Amino acid sequence: MTQVRIDGISLDLRPDGHLSRVEDWNIDVARALAIKERITLTDAHWKVIDIMRQYYAKYNISPIYKLLKKEVSEILGADKASDEYLQSLFPGGITSQGVRIAGIPSPMLDAELEKSAYIQPARVSTTSPVFSEFEYKGKTHKVYPKGNLVNMDEWNGELAVFMAQRENITLTEAHWVVISFLRKFYFQYGITPMVRLLMKHMRQQLGDEKSSEAYLYNLFPAGPSRQGSRIAGLPEPQGCIDA
Repeated sequence: MTQVRIDGISLDLRPDGHLSRVEDWNIDVARALAIKERITLTDAHWKVIDIMRQYYAKYNISPIYKLLKKEVSEILGADKASDEYLQSLFPGGITSQGVRIAGIPSPMLDAELEKSAYIQPARVSTTSPVFSEFEYKGKTHKVYPKGNLVNMDEWNGELAVFMAQRENITLTEAHWVVISFLRKFYFQYGITPMVRLLMKHMRQQLGDEKSSEAYLYNLFPAGPSRQGSRIAGLPEPQGCIDA
């Protein structure tokens, strides 16, 4: 941690330039962080910063670039979500420079988070293995502690049926709609959506009935995002997961 003083404001920063504590952020701190980045904040900057902070407050995870652009487009319009416009506001990159000024953590893809957990075994209990495994049709499949496949390439529809049965779920067409949506979202954006994000995007495409909390939990009682991601062969969702 490094302590710096900018324009009369003392900042405790991590080596990557982010605030050591998210709760230390306020408007004056943001201005000081922007000065450090050689940016003078305008109303246009604040509108995007507000979107990033609202996203983090709602989902407990910073938006990756594609999702941030989608959010900006929905709130401010497509012209404000263009690469050129966002680059003009934050020349150092909105998901690096921008999130530093917004006082939220760097966004990470699920794959990066899984790798981070793997290469830092000190965070894992020494009494539990990093991986467990199960067998299906003579093949051994490794899974993370929460039950998500280590190798996503092993997934197929037949294996999904077997994994669902292990969780006392018989897959119906309704389940497959959610599983397909989860997989489409993951391969488009690079992250597994937590339940609030899943509900929002499903609502936009499928309507209120098939995206409601009651509907999704009826299909996946242990959590449409957590349990759904396991059966869909995806990494565990990050942030505000099934709450």
